[in-house]
Amino acid sequence: MKNRIKMILTVFVSIITVISMTQGIMCSAENSSSQFIVGFDAEFPPYGYKDDSGEYVGFDLDLAEEVCKRKGWELVKQPIDWNSKDMELNSESIDCIWNGFTMTGRETAYTWSIPYIDNSQVIVVRSDSGITVPADLSGKVVAVQADSSALHALEGDEATEENQALRKSFAELQQIGDYNSAFMNLESGAVDAVCMDVGVARYEIKSRGDKFAMLADNISTEQYAVGFKRGNTELRDEVQAVLLEMAEDGTFNDIAVKWGLEECVCLSEDSINDTATADIEETADESLGERILNICKLLSKGVLASLMIFVLTLVFALPLGLLICAGRMCRIAPIRWLVKIYISIVRGTPLMLQLLVVFFGPYYLFGMSLSSKYRIAAVIIGFSLNYAAYFAEIYRSGIQAVPKGQYEACEVLGYSRMQTFFKIVFPQMVKNIIPSVTNEVITLVKDTSLAYAVSYTEMFTIAKQVAAAQTTIIPLFVAGIFYYVFNFIVAFIMERIEKKMNYYK
Repeated sequence: MKNRIKMILTVFVSIITVISMTQGIMCSAENSSSQFIVGFDAEFPPYGYKDDSGEYVGFDLDLAEEVCKRKGWELVKQPIDWNSKDMELNSESIDCIWNGFTMTGRETAYTWSIPYIDNSQVIVVRSDSGITVPADLSGKVVAVQADSSALHALEGDEATEENQALRKSFAELQQIGDYNSAFMNLESGAVDAVCMDVGVARYEIKSRGDKFAMLADNISTEQYAVGFKRGNTELRDEVQAVLLEMAEDGTFNDIAVKWGLEECVCLSEDSINDTATADIEETADESLGERILNICKLLSKGVLASLMIFVLTLVFALPLGLLICAGRMCRIAPIRWLVKIYISIVRGTPLMLQLLVVFFGPYYLFGMSLSSKYRIAAVIIGFSLNYAAYFAEIYRSGIQAVPKGQYEACEVLGYSRMQTFFKIVFPQMVKNIIPSVTNEVITLVKDTSLAYAVSYTEMFTIAKQVAAAQTTIIPLFVAGIFYYVFNFIVAFIMERIEKKMNYYK
């Protein structure tokens, strides 16, 4: 009887808890309805970035703040990965993309506000480069931000014949994640020029001194607008109406003057009809099978790049780890402590940071000019140094697992230290460490995606770029399937090796 009463009370309490949670969720949903969540790239000054005080500021964020103030909304500034902007928008994690977002060429992909800024794509070079006109970029390495207007102007379906010819003259066109990385590449000599938005270019050149110059010739012009999820015309109309009010009473122009963009303003009520027409247009959809096949073709080059990183890292890291292990167990104290410090630094800092240090370190520490060909070398060096430290500790655990009596037996039999290690200790160490090495090898397969930190294009980077261009998450799932299949094969091979070496059973 007591147990039944306890059970009834437990069920009753559970029901009350569920009801309370449901009410809480409903209340927070009601509260969130007054929020306006703006998605933006936090590394895109002067439109949106983090200032010295740690606050997100910028021209577009000021506009959004004024809109929210007049509508009585709460502004939520949500930094996003630019390659994932469409997934953020389509999943309704954000209400709009408002961050120097180019409408030109994307008219049917989103529900757009009226355009408010006229923008141009310009070319930035080092002041001492000798490059004065776009034609001078022949045979040079040029960088653009992934899924940017500059990329579309040079390689997009609507690229002009002049820009297509210019693109073909480049030795290489590299896609870089953000403009800070682009300028670091430009300053160090890893690239010869960067194509970017004129507003960002002016801000960056002014902030960085006289090291850089902007060419007089533009490669394209386009318009900025606020991008909403396709079909969300209700929210678009509300925001658009407030923007027009701001233009009429002068607030819009005041904000533009604050950020030095008054010459680019193009906000006009005449654009409303054009925007509405763009919302109605439809594009033909290809079948899912055709889309996946096309995605696989696009990812194929990236797969080879990822495999190369994987194989070369193992080739260098496995023997290097053995050498580091020897230093870690060395009887000479200074060597032992130096190796311990190295291992501590490698294991205590992110691999992404280590790749940046290996790539940019020669320039910023020693003033050595970099070459774009050094990029893949930096990736392999960074990965090898990182994984060698982990393998070294795995080797050490395997060596220390060998009973001390076996060393004594070898000494009695007259074995030298070298013979003892390679004939007796090493085979047992390898047998002991196979499971741990397998874990590291599987992790390496996934870590190859971190090569994007130094703008090396491997498979996952291409997957993100394709996902951004096609506004679909399918490329990321295809990439995930590749990682799983590859890791399944690696695990299978390592399991076979482990069984082969389990000679006591």
